[in-house]
Amino acid sequence: MRVFVSVDMEGVSGLTDPDEMRAEGRGYERGCELMTADANAAVAGAYEAGAVDVVVTDAHGSTKNIRADLIDERCTLIRGPYRPLRMGQGIGPSHDAAMFVGYHARAGVPHGVLNHTWMGYEIQNLYLNGEVCGEIGLIAGLAGSMGVPVVLVTGDEAACAEARVLLGDVETVEVKKGIDRYSAEVLPPARAQSLIRAAAARALRDLDRFRPYVVEPPYTLGIDWASTSMAESCAMIPGVKRAGTRSVEFTSDDYGQIMSVLGILATIGGSVGCSGQQYG
Repeated sequence: MRVFVSVDMEGVSGLTDPDEMRAEGRGYERGCELMTADANAAVAGAYEAGAVDVVVTDAHGSTKNIRADLIDERCTLIRGPYRPLRMGQGIGPSHDAAMFVGYHARAGVPHGVLNHTWMGYEIQNLYLNGEVCGEIGLIAGLAGSMGVPVVLVTGDEAACAEARVLLGDVETVEVKKGIDRYSAEVLPPARAQSLIRAAAARALRDLDRFRPYVVEPPYTLGIDWASTSMAESCAMIPGVKRAGTRSVEFTSDDYGQIMSVLGILATIGGSVGCSGQQYG
């Protein structure tokens, strides 16, 4: 059994503060250790259930957050930016299952801890074939395009609820309950990691109950940006078209291309956003 594990940071046990998410922030180094520990819990559960190969991808920000010196030595780790499949780098048709660890709710979800979609403020909403979509749905769709089911999602209460609505009978572990975007009632990390390990093993021992999340092609990615200039700049890319004053769309029969183009659009949108910060 081959297992793919995508690990984000906002939904990691014990973390609630934006400073804990970025390298220059107070608490970031400890955040990286907790991120690694949550990942290790999922990896341990996978091997406990009979996995023979586990690949972990660092899916947060710089993608250089998981401690390579602390990750479970039985797995392999993908880290570093500029990769075609972004948060899904490393997954393939040969995988039997995917797990999402440390994920968060999409932008605007009430009580979603550190809720956002792909970027902190630049992207107001993301759409997949006309439906509002967060990172859970986006990467689940990538996995589904390869025939791989998502069997476990861990994160805050709002993220887990989002996963269940989207994926149905998926194992979830709620490691914290949001009070506001930047505050939560959290489980002690050791307890949360014990729950993650048990849920990972439980899911993989009952693998036949899960089905891939399939989005029918062609795939249309839509983005509502925070400003008109972000949309205008992104629409200069061949194949990307304006869909509104602050919106763009891109359509492809290749889900991998959707992921790659999203990464390019995010780079452009982020650059434009930084240049105009004085206007919010």
